[in-house]
Amino acid sequence: MEFKGFVLDEFQEKAINYLEKNHSVVVSAATGTGKTLIADYVINKYIDSGRRIIYTAPIKALSNQKFRDFKRDYGEEKIGLLTGDVVINPDANVLIMTTEIYRNMLMSQDILIENVSYVIFDEIHFINDRERGKIWEESVIFSPAHIRFLCLSATIPNSREFASWIKEIKHHEVDVVQWDKRAVPLRHFVYDKDFGLVSVEELKQQLSKQNYLIEDDSITRKSKNKKKHKKMKAYLKGYVPPKHYEVIKVLKEKNALPCFYFSFSRQDCEDKAVELSKREDFLTNSEKNFVIDYFNTHVKNEIRELESARLLKSLLIKGIGVHHAGMFPSLKEVVEELFDLKKISVLYTTETFAVGINMPAKSVCFDSLRKFDGISFRPLRSKEYYQMAGRAGRRGIDKEGWAITVYDRKFNSIETIERITKGDTEKLVSQFELTYNTILNMVLNHQPEEYEVILKSSFYYFQKKNTKRNIRVMASFNHLLKRLKEMGYITEDNQLSQKGYFASKIYSQELLVTEVFYSDLFKELDDIELNILVGSIAYEPKKKDYFKFPKDRSIVNKILKLISSNPFVAEKINKMTLMRLTLLIKRWCEGCDFSELLNYTNLDEGDIIRFFRQIIDYERQILNAGDEELKYRMSKCIEMIQRDVIDVDF
Repeated sequence: MEFKGFVLDEFQEKAINYLEKNHSVVVSAATGTGKTLIADYVINKYIDSGRRIIYTAPIKALSNQKFRDFKRDYGEEKIGLLTGDVVINPDANVLIMTTEIYRNMLMSQDILIENVSYVIFDEIHFINDRERGKIWEESVIFSPAHIRFLCLSATIPNSREFASWIKEIKHHEVDVVQWDKRAVPLRHFVYDKDFGLVSVEELKQQLSKQNYLIEDDSITRKSKNKKKHKKMKAYLKGYVPPKHYEVIKVLKEKNALPCFYFSFSRQDCEDKAVELSKREDFLTNSEKNFVIDYFNTHVKNEIRELESARLLKSLLIKGIGVHHAGMFPSLKEVVEELFDLKKISVLYTTETFAVGINMPAKSVCFDSLRKFDGISFRPLRSKEYYQMAGRAGRRGIDKEGWAITVYDRKFNSIETIERITKGDTEKLVSQFELTYNTILNMVLNHQPEEYEVILKSSFYYFQKKNTKRNIRVMASFNHLLKRLKEMGYITEDNQLSQKGYFASKIYSQELLVTEVFYSDLFKELDDIELNILVGSIAYEPKKKDYFKFPKDRSIVNKILKLISSNPFVAEKINKMTLMRLTLLIKRWCEGCDFSELLNYTNLDEGDIIRFFRQIIDYERQILNAGDEELKYRMSKCIEMIQRDVIDVDF
């Protein structure tokens, strides 16, 4: 069978045959095998039928990329985009959105959902995500009976269990297509200071011979063999781990470029790129001229003048790139496009680049198999590794792809590397957790006798019900319900109050936002002050973030005095955060250039843009929940922020 000029693999044909029967399908296949072609088939089938297709993605960057791709393939008028801060062509037959937006549409019982045939969940394994996994689960639970799902994922060991859950709660056929064979075989290597590029097994043998085999993930842990431990410490005292440019040099000699070099630090990506640029130049003079022209054409003047843009340009003209979430969106796009045009030989990037973006390389390097997860350093999970490693090997170009771990003997044991690289063994595990918003919408849209049925529809309940543990699905629900009644969101006869209805339209920090805006409190603030207040709610603090304090603290004092009248708000609003954000938000609202903002914070440009767009997202939710006065005020606040680089231009 052929589709879009490709001869389909067996698993793609199988999936399409199931879709033709109007079944839901779970496709579990290695990264780079062509799962997206199955999604294309569904879109192609329904795009002119009058029925809708929803394509959901875990991150906005992937949503944006799919929007550009689908517009090119199917025409601008047929594709829409909804990502919270961006709404483009919402009446289109194919709607691309973040999974959060789809879940929120279900909760609000958006009329648009009635005409949807299929929902495509790209990267469905995000259901494992500790913070956001519940969004995917609720998206399945609350979808109407007529909707079918196409779930796409890298290898899922328990894909049949997952499909059985969907079948049990949605009462329709759910088929599984499992495909472990890669179009381009993947080989795993380690790069060691002494032995060069070798397999894990070869390095293990070499280190064993020299009695330097580390048995723990860190030599700092005490070994039972004190003599051996002492010898290892003495050896590692003078040990220098391999340098990234040494690995790149070997790959260049072996004709194994282009390469993605993954590091879990943005700054490290930039530092390494600069270091490599002093040693290597991968482009001819004519290629350099092409890159310069391309960069100047695709990046606006005001962005080109920024230090970060000048640095990136100096790297790109040597065939070296950087890509991470802290960059300007337009700079990231240029990097992606130049890589696609084969003008980048080495791309230093964080793991966000691995999610769904279809840009394979010949080889993939890992600076480390350890990452900081917000709490502590831990080894990569096998799924995280394969998500990134799977980018190695270009179909129709390479005979095999190479995944290389740069081996630092101080931190990773060979056993750990062996375990992570031997196969994708991570199962899907429910992260289901009730939120106030979920309960408010359950009360709004369902009868009390349905509550337990809904809670027993969770993947969590499905996975636990065959154990001998007592699963108390109603305990958490009743606890949160009681709290909502005490605060006046739900009446004693189990109806939403007007305040509760307002909160049901707010999807994050729902109680805090409602306590501020479902009251006269907001009326005492002007538009700039409202943006500062919403910003203090939207901001997600990170340890090393720096903000310049305002000299004039009258705005801060005014807001603090006002919110002190509501104990709940006074407790939940972080006073220091409010102080730190005031100057940044105030100056932007007053019309300053984006470059000026860099004087007030150490946030990367991309993080500043994302922060302002988060404010817009919150304000859109408030606008949709509020009365005419609040709608007017929020539209003015949004207008004040959504300008220049904050305004998305597709």
